[in-house]
Amino acid sequence: MCIGANGTGPPSTSPILPSRLARSASLQLLSRLVAARSLFLSNTDSQSLSRDDFPLTVAFLIALAATLGALFIGEVLGQMPCTLCWYQRIAMFPLVAILGLSLWRGDGMAHPYALPLVFAGLALAGWHSGLYLGLIPEAVAPCTKDGPSCSGPAQIILGLPIPYLSLAAFAAIFACLIFPKGTRT
Repeated sequence: MCIGANGTGPPSTSPILPSRLARSASLQLLSRLVAARSLFLSNTDSQSLSRDDFPLTVAFLIALAATLGALFIGEVLGQMPCTLCWYQRIAMFPLVAILGLSLWRGDGMAHPYALPLVFAGLALAGWHSGLYLGLIPEAVAPCTKDGPSCSGPAQIILGLPIPYLSLAAFAAIFACLIFPKGTRT
């Protein structure tokens, strides 16, 4: 049992702590991205990125942005994802590692591993968007027992509902991956 600072009752929660943690995590992420970028830019040997790697790089950046956005919505904003959102996260989160490693190694082997995840995520996001639009005659389930559903006003980010953002992210990654695979110069 937790006891507060005065010895009685539950501990008080400070709104400062989450914001400090969020700032700290953001600074750590930013420093790691800068370090990764400098590694890519300093790589001047035969493994340097070519113009043909652009679609794979864009796919990686989209997957990274979608993953960080989902984590921000869940962990910082405190909005619990619904079941369909969880399944879409299961398809999106590994794409960051798969696409990033393929870029790093330059082997072009992301496609056989990433495309099944992209297809699954695209299908789930399409179903979720159909539910949101009312094209599928089922109600959108609430994200928590008493929480908002994906059709609520709190679930609109950048002017779009979360199901549409997920559909757009998976569709853009799919479009990037169907380009001819990149080669190293």
